[in-house]
Amino acid sequence: MHGRRHHRHGGCHRGRRFPDAETLLRRLEEYQRDLEQETADVADLIRRLKEGKTETASV
Repeated sequence: MHGRRHHRHGGCHRGRRFPDAETLLRRLEEYQRDLEQETADVADLIRRLKEGKTETASV
């Protein structure tokens, strides 16, 4: 035995601080707005595809 210790660094987050509550809240609210916009975009695309499908079927 050499007397050396092997340290695991996989779980160490040295230098990375968890954001304070105010910063976290701001980031989460921004993320929520992004998700809401994405949801609206998907709903709009679905609506347009359904409208196009009914127009194609009636022609």
